[in-house]
Amino acid sequence: MAVEKGRGATQNRESQRFNLPDRQADGDWLDAAEEIDGPKHRLRTEVTVEHPRTIIARNNSPDIVFSQSINAYRGCEHGCIYCFARPSHAYHDLSPGLDFETKLFAKPDAAVLLRAELAKKSHVVSPIAMGTNTDPYQPIEKDWRITRSVLEVLAETRHPTFITTKSDRILRDIDLLADLARDNLVAVMISVTSLDPRIARTLEPRAPHPDRRIAAIARLAEAGIPVSANMSPIIPAINDHEIESVVARVAAAGARDVNYILVRLPHEVAPLFRAWLAEHHPDRAGKVMAMIRDIRGGRDNDPNFGSRMKGQGVWADLIRTRFVRARRRAGLGGERLVLRTDLFRPPEGAQMRLF
Repeated sequence: MAVEKGRGATQNRESQRFNLPDRQADGDWLDAAEEIDGPKHRLRTEVTVEHPRTIIARNNSPDIVFSQSINAYRGCEHGCIYCFARPSHAYHDLSPGLDFETKLFAKPDAAVLLRAELAKKSHVVSPIAMGTNTDPYQPIEKDWRITRSVLEVLAETRHPTFITTKSDRILRDIDLLADLARDNLVAVMISVTSLDPRIARTLEPRAPHPDRRIAAIARLAEAGIPVSANMSPIIPAINDHEIESVVARVAAAGARDVNYILVRLPHEVAPLFRAWLAEHHPDRAGKVMAMIRDIRGGRDNDPNFGSRMKGQGVWADLIRTRFVRARRRAGLGGERLVLRTDLFRPPEGAQMRLF
């Protein structure tokens, strides 16, 4: 298929991981459709409302620092080609490719569900992470405001939260974040994958410009909100040459720390990434995949706990060494932020709020 301008994936194939039938558009039908409707229009973002029964997801992964998370949306319009959440769209019989970027799901009941779950006596207070699967501040948040409604409940109940995003749209909620920060109840992580807009434009086609993310770090820091950065992912021969410059830039902006994650290519992400390389970096596609396979023990992806985040081999060791040195030069890495959990107060019922 032709590359869709302004989107990340170059393909939109259905997943075969769950033995779903492979649907192929009939050529005669396509010809007839164009005769009737005209040429195909650019893909537009579609949003489907989802009404889950619960909103807090829980995990016990040993290499993830949080045990609770909230995802207000499924799919992400940012279109990051490397996004490890892409395979989740296969559960909906949708493609992890362009469908993941254009056919989104929103959960407008999130705040109501959260209030109900926090009111349960069985709720254990520990930081709730947002942005662990798809970005809570992707473009549709501007109109849906689901992330803000969740933050309002967390602020009301004094519940700690971690937020990860690559969008400066988070600044819209700086009032709530500053309120939570005064009681050490929030930490924000801004993803800065590259400082080069040409790289960012193809890696993350609908995410904000790198300069806007750096400016967001500065604004959050000035407001007293604990903010760190994440160079995620580092992709050998694509953005690894920027390690030192990214670390220095986020530190100068006011980030308290910076971390990184090596590129991961689970399930359908691997063929999507290969197609992206062939389209945007044909001169080095083979080299990039050879280096990734070296990091991942000879495979496109390593799903094992521990090693999936750190990688292995000479390239992983080299990246780790460079990152540690850059971090040290920037004066980062000595602080570990622990959010408070002792201020939580269960949400009041509707009757109590009348008094």
